[in-house]
Amino acid sequence: MRTPLSALAALTAAVALVTGCGSGDDWSRPHASPSPVGTLGAGFTDPSAPPTPEATVTPRPGSWDGVHPPEGYRVVLLTSGDDRPTSTLVQAVRSWAEEEHVDLRTMTAEHPAELLPTVTDALGLGADLIVSAGNDLVDPLATVTPSHLSQRFLVVGAELAEPTANVTSVDWSGASFRGEGLGMSSTYDPSSFTAARCAAAVRAGVAAVLSDLTGIVVWLDLH
Repeated sequence: MRTPLSALAALTAAVALVTGCGSGDDWSRPHASPSPVGTLGAGFTDPSAPPTPEATVTPRPGSWDGVHPPEGYRVVLLTSGDDRPTSTLVQAVRSWAEEEHVDLRTMTAEHPAELLPTVTDALGLGADLIVSAGNDLVDPLATVTPSHLSQRFLVVGAELAEPTANVTSVDWSGASFRGEGLGMSSTYDPSSFTAARCAAAVRAGVAAVLSDLTGIVVWLDLH
């Protein structure tokens, strides 16, 4: 039985759950494992030396442009915080979902006590991918993701200190928060979260996940 606090968090998450683009079904129908539409371009990784777990790869800019999600791709956007970097990331995910006709649902944790319950509630939706936007979600994800290896996660603009094979992150110079225990990166720069860079991060990260390059950090070197 849920505690009152958990019940309140679940209720808030349910109210915050928004169905975005796509068919709008209840996700309870049979659903084939998603396959990418298109392939990665030259320079995303070195085919002769595939990235090892927890490795960092620096793909050639635009090498991810040829990869798109299949029709009916189910994505949950987890978000917390109203700072400008988080808001820019959220808009990037929503714009990508609209352009790619992705079935997007958003779950927002409004208060610290809701962070972990919102993550666990998202797991029950049966998404193909859970995308995280907001530094406050890093520690809850580090707690939950190792116990749910069949669920794929994409952390944009931050990373987990010790990611498991189901967690992919996208970072760049100015964005590399890894959790409260490690503190904010000395190079953290909120102004680096531009609309163009966040849009590229979403597309590069999803391309990596769809191409089974998971459990790594995708480092964007964009100028």
